[in-house]
Amino acid sequence: MRTVTAVTRTYRILRAGLLAACVAALAACSSDDDDRPAYVERPVEQIYAQAANELDQGEYRKAAQSFDEVERQHPYSTWATEAQLMAAYSYYQANQYEDAIATAQRFIDLHPGNPNVAYAYYLVGLCHYERISDVGRDQEMTRKSLEAFQEVVRRFPDSAYAPDARLKIDLARDHLAGKEMEIGRYYLTRGLYIAAINRFRTVIERYQTTTHVPEALHRLVEAYLSLGIEREAQTAAAVLGYNYPGSDWYEDSYALLTGRNLQPVEDKGSWISRAFRSVF
Repeated sequence: MRTVTAVTRTYRILRAGLLAACVAALAACSSDDDDRPAYVERPVEQIYAQAANELDQGEYRKAAQSFDEVERQHPYSTWATEAQLMAAYSYYQANQYEDAIATAQRFIDLHPGNPNVAYAYYLVGLCHYERISDVGRDQEMTRKSLEAFQEVVRRFPDSAYAPDARLKIDLARDHLAGKEMEIGRYYLTRGLYIAAINRFRTVIERYQTTTHVPEALHRLVEAYLSLGIEREAQTAAAVLGYNYPGSDWYEDSYALLTGRNLQPVEDKGSWISRAFRSVF
């Protein structure tokens, strides 16, 4: 599920600029290295170069710690700001998602006007997205990733990260709709029709652009027919046929209705009709 293109691109940009400065700074101070007395604190350039090397070698945990050390020892240097973001990236690569989120969020809080702040928002979303579980389990990470990527698109609609954020928003919404469908089917098979209808209604009203909508409409036909609410069943089938005329779900719904001498007929006053008019 991991996406590295945008993340890696930003890492390379940051690293290229900072390492160039690092090499220049080390060269400038190398002449008097032998005369410098030993002390615990190390030059910022040296720590940053070590961190970047560790990152290149795939030693992500060590790299994160070294980037953190840049900020700890030299909090007011120009290196500290970028090291903070690089630490977040390193934690992400090490699958230490909570540390990555905390570091990225601190970067956002301290440097809201930084040119790379969009990347920090995006990285927070990725850390949640990487931990999305299947629809049979809790969807907290799906909801958090959705919120984080929506924030990226809202704040930085023209950034390099917005296209991928929009894609992941769609995937997260589809995942959440899938969870509602799973619960709805469970209720439906056990004859808990009102509870099932409420779940399918959530899909129709909140996740109407997802792939689960045709099935949700069909399940509404099933549930309403089981309750004897024929008008709503006919409306669900009519809306399904109008919006998804070639789907297998419509064929199944049509067969259910005609088996009871009913036809798909839309009731314009139904909540189903109102929900679709608000989107299409």
